[in-house]
Order: sequence, then C-alpha cells, then structure tokens
Amino acid sequence: MKVLPAWAALILAGLGGVASAAQSAANAELGDRVGHPAVGAVVNNLGGSLLVLVGLSVLPSMRTGLGQLRRSGLPWWAYLGGLGGAAIVIVATYVVPVLGVAVFTIAQVAGNSVGGLSVDRAGLSPVGRLALTGPRIAGAALGVGAVALAQVGRPVGDLGLGLVLLAVAGGVAVALQAALNGRVSAAGTMAAGTAVNFAVSTPVVIVAALVLGALDVLPDATWPADWYLYLGGALGVCIVVTLLIGVRSVGVFRTGLAVVAGQLGGALLLDVVRPAGPGVGLPVLAGTLLTLLAVVVSGRAIRPAPAGT
Repeated sequence: MKVLPAWAALILAGLGGVASAAQSAANAELGDRVGHPAVGAVVNNLGGSLLVLVGLSVLPSMRTGLGQLRRSGLPWWAYLGGLGGAAIVIVATYVVPVLGVAVFTIAQVAGNSVGGLSVDRAGLSPVGRLALTGPRIAGAALGVGAVALAQVGRPVGDLGLGLVLLAVAGGVAVALQAALNGRVSAAGTMAAGTAVNFAVSTPVVIVAALVLGALDVLPDATWPADWYLYLGGALGVCIVVTLLIGVRSVGVFRTGLAVVAGQLGGALLLDVVRPAGPGVGLPVLAGTLLTLLAVVVSGRAIRPAPAGT
C-alpha cells in the first residue's frame, strides 16, 4: 500500500482512537453484565480473529501477504507485536480496579509516549529512525498533560508505585505493538499484519482470562441481547489497520498521540450521545484540544536520526 500523506494518516489514527473509545466502552459493559471484566476482552479478540479467518477466505491480499512474510527473512521477534495488545488488556484488568481509570490512563499514555519516542529513535517502525528533537519531547509532555487534564474529576483509587509502573509498562507495550506490527505489514501486506496481530494476541488473552477466572462465569452467564456490545472485535480490526497506516507514514509516537486525541474525542462524543451520559465535559474537551496541539508540535522539523547514532 502506498504511504499516505502525514495529515491523512493522522486523521485515520484519530478515527482509530474514536473506535478505541467505543471498543473500551462496549467491552467494559459486556464484561460487567456477564460477570467478569476479562470476558469483554475474550469476546473482543475472538470476534477479531473470526473476521481475520473470513478475510483469509475472501481476501487474496491476506494470503499473498502471509506468503511474502514466509520469504521475508524477518526475525522471529518481529511477529510478537500482538503481545503488546494482550499485555495492556491483562494489565488493565488488574490495575484499573485498584488505581481507577484516571491514574491508569495517565500512566498508560506516559508509557506510550516514552515507548513511542524510543522505538522511533531505535528505528523499529517502517518509517525508519527519527531523531529525538525538542518538538517531539514537548509533544510528549503536552500529550501526557492533556490526558491528565481530561481526567480531572474522575475517581482515583489506591495509589501504589508498583501498579503505576505496571500501567506505564503497558503503555510501552502498546508502542512496541504498533512498531512491530508495522514492520510485519511492510514486509507483507496490511491484511497479513492484522492477521499476525490477532494470531499472537488471542491465545494470550484466552490464557489470561482462564488464569483470572473469567471463564468460570461463562456456564451460568446471561448474555445481553444488545448487539453493539459484541462489536469490540470489528472495532479492534479497524484500530489495528489505522495503526498500521499511521506507523508507516508518521512513526509510532505521532500515531499514538493522534490515537489519544481520537480516544478523548470519542469519549466526549459518547458522553453526549449516551442517554445516561454526563454531556459535554470541559476537562475532556480541553484535553482533546491540547492533544491536537501536541500532534502539531511534535511534527515540527521531524527529521531522520543521523546514521550511526
């Protein structure tokens, strides 16, 4: 696929962030109504994997891309991007009930910003090595500050350094996921990169759900009839695709910032349209605008890192 202009890739990444906000809301409500938070993650990944299997049967580009991967010579670790997505789901299951959504979100975005800057600097993504410049560091600071602002007024749980660091590590894992999936996509096709992501992440999520006891509630579970609660997998496929496009065009860090902007904007939209939603939240609105500023600032004078540094 042709590399998109930066502005188009960032818009798509923002739409992926909106999809992520909707996905999180659907998965959380499904898990709550069935009886265990990890159930939503399992249904999410199984739904995404089912779509991938359908894609394998109807999309020649996916089969061709997988064949190209077998001949690409990529190192084995390049295929492990899906572990990052599984990791953040597992971390959230443990950490959110203790820290609260606000602290978890801030810590995750901090980790994602640091991870995005690091993997771009190391050249793990298809866009190549990007220098660690003042504007990019300023964009990271603005991004974390924007998310912190958006969480004003949300409940905070029991703070613990270990759990905060675990949430930060989850954010780093997401950055690595985006970079490695981007490498796989560049060596094969975008469809093949999506397939590899779900092939790696789904077994890990199922094993984690088993360990956490989520599968124990399934025999007696009452499954809700609301169809939209089962869209997590489809939204997940959309998110992975937009990340692959963004990483290939503007790198991991700026793609991550655009996704955060979309997540905050999507959360704001959900608050407005849901019948029981609180309406327009000024902290979220301000955080969204500040994140958009971070995307602009971080893109100033982007240049490749000097060779050999």
